[in-house]
Amino acid sequence: RVDLVESGGGSVQAGGSLRLSCAASGSIYGLFCMGWFRQLPGKEREWVASIFPGGGQPDYADSVKDRFATSQDVATNTAYLQIDSLKPDDTAMYYCAARELWTPRCRADADFGIWGQGTQVTVFS
Repeated sequence: RVDLVESGGGSVQAGGSLRLSCAASGSIYGLFCMGWFRQLPGKEREWVASIFPGGGQPDYADSVKDRFATSQDVATNTAYLQIDSLKPDDTAMYYCAARELWTPRCRADADFGIWGQGTQVTVFS
């Protein structure tokens, strides 16, 4: 079982970009999917994107697919979430998650069994 550590959050002016990283303690090839979630203040955690280390197209929530992009670097066992055109509404704690076994989808909290500690993104206007 791997551990996940997110980084790359910070305070950014609206319109800017950030790239969040999710470093796994072991090979990500052993993972069926890696997901990104965010939790806005006072709201439930929501899924934003998933990537499949073994192959396949990334999956995105409709609300972010035009501005978010997830990728992976198998050499460093790291997944990334690129966020462009940041908005104040993107202010949230962002989490990385992983699942080892096949599942029809990787979108809900319950689909993932491994979580990172989160990285805070704050967007100011």
